[in-house]
Amino acid sequence: MIGIIDYGMGNIHSVQKALENMGAKAIVSNKAEELWPCEKIVLPGVGAFGDAVDELKKRNLSAAIVDLIKEGKVFLGICLGMQLLFEGSQEAEDTLGLGILSGQVKKFNGFQVKVPHMGWNQLKITDNNCRLLKGIPDNSYVYFCHSYYPAPQDDSVTAATCDYGINFSAVVAKGNCFGAQFHPEKSQEMGLKMLKNFVEM
Repeated sequence: MIGIIDYGMGNIHSVQKALENMGAKAIVSNKAEELWPCEKIVLPGVGAFGDAVDELKKRNLSAAIVDLIKEGKVFLGICLGMQLLFEGSQEAEDTLGLGILSGQVKKFNGFQVKVPHMGWNQLKITDNNCRLLKGIPDNSYVYFCHSYYPAPQDDSVTAATCDYGINFSAVVAKGNCFGAQFHPEKSQEMGLKMLKNFVEM
């Protein structure tokens, strides 16, 4: 069973439908006690970093997410859900993220690119052993929609990058914790392949 965290921000049902199309059983919940029995957890997200942290706290989910990851649940953060794994964001400088990954989320600034970064772009795979990217060819196109990008302190957690004025982390992987800055549920064949890899872990 896969638990999809509902905190009022994210393409919850499109993510659920995509996972179910990959053969998974999935529940949507905003209650930690319902997420604990799940083998895997997904944190989707669309919107502002500060608002998302507030909504997680309001539902008593912030500490629960950290505990679920520490417990060894296979975890996937999508778009804003990936950014929340970091220590903080320039979007809300007084707000702490979950701190699972060291580093900050930064704004596309001064790179002479249109913001937000919206549409199809290529992945450059940097970790060929990443389980989330198994069978996904280098330079595959996936769908992005974001104005901020994650900048990990430790480059070794980056499993794939994307070039948009700057080479940024598009996929991160650390132990049982994964993150995708793009939307796999909107990325057609390659995105669904990634979700299938997640389901089969």
